[in-house]
Amino acid sequence: MRIFHVLKMTMSMTVLRPGRITVLKMVAMVGAMMLGLLPFGAPGAWAQSPGAFGQGGPPHIAAQLIAESPAPAPGGSFTLAFDMRPAAGWHGYWENPGDAGLGMTVKWSAPAGVTLGPLRYPVPETLIVSGLMNHVYEGPYAVLVSGRVPAGMKPGDRLPVRVHADWLACTREVCVPEGADLSVDMLVGSGAVDPRLQSRFDGYRAHLPRPLGAEGRYQLVDGRFRLAVPLPASAAVSDPHFFARTDHALRFAATQNVSRNGDMLIVETDADGSAKSGGVVDGVLRTGDHQGLLLTARPGPVPPAGEPLAGGGAGAKARGVSAILVALGGALLGGLLLNVMPCVFPILSLKALSLAKAGGDGRAAKREALAYALGVIVTCMALGGLLLGLRAGGAAVGWAFQLQDPRIILLLLILVTAIALNLAGLFTLSAVGAGGGLASKGGMGGAFWTGALVAFVATPCTGPFMGAALGAALVLPVLAALAVFAGLGAGLALPFVLVAFVPAIRRRLPKPGLWMERLQRILSIPMFLTALGLLWLLGQQRGMGAIAVGTGAAMLAAAVLWWLGTRQRQGRTGGLPTAAAMAATLALGIALLPARTTDAHAAVAREGVVPFDAAKLAALRAQGKPVFLYFTADWCITCKANEAAAINRAEVARAFAQNGVTVMVGDWTNGDAAIGRFLESQGRSGVPLYLWYAPGQSGRVLPQILTPSALTGLL
Repeated sequence: MRIFHVLKMTMSMTVLRPGRITVLKMVAMVGAMMLGLLPFGAPGAWAQSPGAFGQGGPPHIAAQLIAESPAPAPGGSFTLAFDMRPAAGWHGYWENPGDAGLGMTVKWSAPAGVTLGPLRYPVPETLIVSGLMNHVYEGPYAVLVSGRVPAGMKPGDRLPVRVHADWLACTREVCVPEGADLSVDMLVGSGAVDPRLQSRFDGYRAHLPRPLGAEGRYQLVDGRFRLAVPLPASAAVSDPHFFARTDHALRFAATQNVSRNGDMLIVETDADGSAKSGGVVDGVLRTGDHQGLLLTARPGPVPPAGEPLAGGGAGAKARGVSAILVALGGALLGGLLLNVMPCVFPILSLKALSLAKAGGDGRAAKREALAYALGVIVTCMALGGLLLGLRAGGAAVGWAFQLQDPRIILLLLILVTAIALNLAGLFTLSAVGAGGGLASKGGMGGAFWTGALVAFVATPCTGPFMGAALGAALVLPVLAALAVFAGLGAGLALPFVLVAFVPAIRRRLPKPGLWMERLQRILSIPMFLTALGLLWLLGQQRGMGAIAVGTGAAMLAAAVLWWLGTRQRQGRTGGLPTAAAMAATLALGIALLPARTTDAHAAVAREGVVPFDAAKLAALRAQGKPVFLYFTADWCITCKANEAAAINRAEVARAFAQNGVTVMVGDWTNGDAAIGRFLESQGRSGVPLYLWYAPGQSGRVLPQILTPSALTGLL
């Protein structure tokens, strides 16, 4: 069978080309390929010479076997990856290669008791050559395998795993069978994973198809294969294609027409000539770039086709534009609401007061407002672009990822402390266009950097309207996604822009006077509280040692700024030495930050509350138990407000306990990759996220603003 597939692929690539081919040429080519197939009959010899046609040289697809953890725990699981790197112009194959080709075959050798699961392939690509459909990978890809260590093994026991793997490497003209003997040596241990390998494997997993969680239905009608996929109408789909793992279900090379009918995605194509209804058809539905869903379908009624998605029709384009506009509107409203955050409102108030000081100079006010808005929007787009780049590299990160890094928190702590001291009157920073003096610095340069600072400190949480908008941004094309992030910045900048551009609002601003100085002192209070919150967050991530470092850094920064204020009152300057001292303070603080500890931020242990675990969630649902699952982070103000006002209320806890509800919490303070993957599967890019699993039902997303009655009403 393997030789047949390779021969068929070779004929498609080498022989089935436009123009006439003589019988003599065909016989010669087939004979040459049969010689090329000989290494498959001698695996050992092939492993020694994995080059083209068994003649030595580098392989056309380089392979490496990698273990995610070098020390899997006794009785625990481990994951291996075949890291496959095709040379330029070459490609490998999915498990069902399509009309031609060959997937990977493996023969394992491992210690007794070690079990290894099936190969798990990433979402493939389509390649049509000479009318034949091929399911391929034209760039680097990884095939994953899960294994389990016997419970009887002890720490320190050797765990060597050997495998002989064969695969097919092809260009559009020629195919070469290749293979190699690969190995990985592990030692039974604690199960710890190197963070660098964790990030790499997260990248591999990001390209695996996700289980759909619901069965599809299919029909064979008049030679047509019709498939209905249950998928909410709100779920974004780009360039859909159904890759059937089941043979003889559909014609691989036939055009697939994909349409929307409410919460059903309808796929229509030509059935295979020998297709018979009655069995199960499974495969992968591509929903985006290297993204897809694992799907199982059984015979059943399929609704009529709806609004077309495939082929770039007007309906699909209109739906895409509509999705972008909805996401953009949600981001705009979400950014507008961020202005009431305690770390934003004082800065916004000061900028408004600066307009009052400017008096009737409308042109200056407009220029400053535009610079402020530009700073906000550019920073939001920069954060969004960095987020998209990290996710494209395989990192399971989401919105507000910057606050999962204690170094960034320390930087914000120093900046917010400087702003608070500035508001309190300790100093005025007029000579430096960055850092803590941005709150009071005038002119377009100061306004721009003030906007940048506001965007940086105001975007940790996904509040109302933002969750779905930012989740949609992660599946939109890059330019559309950046437009959504720009919308978030526009909403955040809108109040100040309105004050500057609407004369009626500006005329209603109070006249300058001594009251402004008193108000400025009052506005320092929420900034000091913000600094305390950042200090607490630093401790949550790195323990008491980090609190000491943060406190010391803030005090040292205050001393430097006190020195600057003293010089300013004497009519002297000191901007450059102050900037250097502040930079040195930050560098020293980062160097002294303690390393991450495993118990620095343990989940709050209280009755009925368990930490998030996908396997535990599946087990509870299988047992028919109700589950309230929520995701939070210490830097998320909306999360903490909901916990205090609703989730942790006594009446809610009592109602949940009486009805056997398991409360499961996912703490994303330190950027847990498993939580990041789960959030992504729910179409979200950040916290909060609240889910209710009633017995026997799929998860229901709850509003981002909770009340005790809303939670008890779930029962």
